[in-house]
Amino acid sequence: MDNFRNAVKAFIVKNNEVLLIRRRSNDVHKPGQWDIPGGRLDLGEDPIAGLKREVLEEVGINVEIEMPIDIHHFTRDDGQKITMIIFWCKPLSTDIVLSEEHQEHKWVSLENASEFPQWMTTIRENFLKHGLNQP
Repeated sequence: MDNFRNAVKAFIVKNNEVLLIRRRSNDVHKPGQWDIPGGRLDLGEDPIAGLKREVLEEVGINVEIEMPIDIHHFTRDDGQKITMIIFWCKPLSTDIVLSEEHQEHKWVSLENASEFPQWMTTIRENFLKHGLNQP
C-alpha cells in the first residue's frame, strides 16, 4: 500500500444547505459516520477531475467546482498519510443517487453547526467567514 496519498472532498452547497452522506455501517473506514463526497485520488490524477469522478460515483450528480476552502493532513487508521483538499462546489442537479458505499444523505443548514461532524468545523467556519454563502 502507498504510504502517502492525496484526496479531495466536495463541500456541496445549495440554498445555504450542505450535502452530507452517511457511510454504510459495515464500511471499513469510519462506519456509519456522516461525511461529504470525495475520496483518494488515483496516482497522478488531476484533483479537479478526481473530485468530479468521486462526486459522480458517490452521489450521482455533476458539480461546478468553485474554489478550495480548506486542507487537512491526517493519518488514517491503516497508517496511510493523507493530504486532503476540500473544495466548495455547487450542484448542477439535486437528484442524489447514492453509491453502495453509503446508506443515506441529507441537506443540512449551514446555520445548524451541531449537525456537522466535528472534523468539518473548520470547513464550515471558513465557508461562512469568507461570506461564500452570500448570493
